[in-house]
Parts: sequence; structure tokens; C-alpha cells
Amino acid sequence: MTDRTYEPPKVWTWNTENGGKFASTNRPISGSTHEAELPAGDNPFQLYSLATPNGVKVTIMFEELLELGISEAEYDAYLIDIGEGDQFGSGFVDVNPNSKIPALLDTTTTTPTRVFESGSILLYLANRFNAFLPEDTAKRTESLNWLFWQMGSAPYLGGGFGHFYAYAPFKMEYPIDRFSMEAKRQLDVLDKQLAENEYIAGDAYTIADIAIWPWYGALVLGRIYDAAEFLNVESYKNVVAWAKKIDERPAVRRGKRVNRVWGEESEQMRERHSASDFEVKP
Repeated sequence: MTDRTYEPPKVWTWNTENGGKFASTNRPISGSTHEAELPAGDNPFQLYSLATPNGVKVTIMFEELLELGISEAEYDAYLIDIGEGDQFGSGFVDVNPNSKIPALLDTTTTTPTRVFESGSILLYLANRFNAFLPEDTAKRTESLNWLFWQMGSAPYLGGGFGHFYAYAPFKMEYPIDRFSMEAKRQLDVLDKQLAENEYIAGDAYTIADIAIWPWYGALVLGRIYDAAEFLNVESYKNVVAWAKKIDERPAVRRGKRVNRVWGEESEQMRERHSASDFEVKP
């Protein structure tokens, strides 16, 4: 049972690490902790990221753009190891003062344009290349509805359910029950939407799908938190079918490998600089 004896102090102070995975990099202040320049390649876009769900959104978007033949969307992707605190290097903080991956530089503008927050990056690229976002006002708005739904909902899945179920230093009944309930409610929202639509926002694949799949698709496919059975994800049949369909897209298969440094070696790619990086090496 959860310890019910804790009484919060009048003023919270940061005395110790909070425990659990990533504890050594959590802190209550912003800004850089050390000087560190970011590497840069020759492509128009410079991405600094890691293959977490938020990072995968952006690499999938880039690979989908390239799949359409938009060569202007070529990008270099450099690994930011959040376990080692790379996100607190001065160069990264200059691109994203919030010290979260992913962060992007568009070097084609007179002064390089920084773009941070994964939803903002997806919207920036969709507008930049007029792709994966409908021109029709109603359909465009519906896609943006679901993009922002994901941005508001995923913290309850990741920082809520994922943290307390998979990463907290010990199991606590109340937060696991609370966030399991919310994760299942969100899956139910998606399942009902997908019962009436081929893709999240309608009959077209959009940035809504690209934003939602790395979180909720990965969850129902059993790839994050080892919680598929616990949440009975098979009961959300429409979400599972959608997740499997998106998983078969060539650009998605490429995008989910970029900046990945765990799992099967064939699924890893520390950095990405050109399409040839995906070719099987002899």
C-alpha cells in the first residue's frame, strides 16, 4: 500500500535526487550546466534528438517528407544522450532553453531558425513544405485538434503512467491506479475516433498521426513501459489496427531508427546524415 504518512513541508526544497531513472539529470532550475558546442552537418536542417517518442515524431516527419521526394527536407540528426545530461550543454540550451529533446535548427533562413517542442517542429515542417496538413480549413483544424490533444495528453501517459509504473524507485498504488485510469481513458478516446476514421483526423495521414503514433502506437504494440498486458491494450482494436498500419510505412520504419542506441543492433542508428545511412553495410 502507498505510504499515507507523508506531510508536505510548507516550502519545498531540493535536498536530494528524486530517485528512479533519470534522477541524476532532474533538477528544479533551468539553463546550461556546462559548455558544449553542438555538431553541425551540411544539410539544411540540423536535428538534435534521441529516439524517445517525442524524438521519433520528428525523424518520422523528416523521412515522410523525403519519401515524397522533397529533397529540401534533408537533415542531419545528432544524438543527445539525456542520461548523460547532453541536454544541459550550452549549445543545446541555445537551441532549446527548456533543455528537452528534440530541438531543430533550420539553417536555410538568413539567421538560423530554432524550433523546439515536438509539436511545434511538426507544424513548422508541415507549413514549410505544405505536406501532411490539409489545406481545407475544417480538415486542417481537425488535424491540429488532435496534434494539440497529443501534446496535452502524452504527459499523463509518459510522465504519469510511464514514470510511476516503469521508472519510479518503488511501486505506489495511488499514482499507478490514477494514471492507468487516465491512460485507458485516452486509449478509449482514440479507439472511438478510429472506429469512424481511417486515420486520426479523417481519411488522410497527417501530422496528427505522426505525433500520436510514437506514443500510443508504441504503447499498444508493446514497445514502451512493458505495459501492454497490464493495460489490456488488445481491447482497443481500432487503435491496434491503426498502429500496425502506420508501423508498415517505409518512412516510419526508417524514422524510428534514427538516434536510437538501444535494442537490436539492426534497429539502431546513432546519427543520420543521408539516405545511404539506412543501407545494409556489407
